[in-house]
Amino acid sequence: MNSVEKVVVSSTLEKAEWNNTTLVGSNDVATTIKALKGQPGKEIALFGSVTLTASLLELGLIDELRVLVNPLILGEGRSLFSTLNKRVPLELWRTTTFRSGNVLLTYRPV
Repeated sequence: MNSVEKVVVSSTLEKAEWNNTTLVGSNDVATTIKALKGQPGKEIALFGSVTLTASLLELGLIDELRVLVNPLILGEGRSLFSTLNKRVPLELWRTTTFRSGNVLLTYRPV
């Protein structure tokens, strides 16, 4: 993981200290992601930010969305896309069921 190129989006960090990490301010996200998508290479993965995911969906910068469903009912919590400001139609592309009962749903924006 240390050798992989990483981009961290943050409105609070001033410095990225992890190997091969570029820090991007929240105001430069769209420009940075468009530039990354224009480069040859492998896929870009996004982890851990509902707000960033929602904003990139709205900008049309996400090609595939993977949602892992864990069979546990909590009865409360934050909506997955509570920060989304518009409808984004999705097409179910693939499902993968694991022995644990988890289901991976893969969608693509229409």
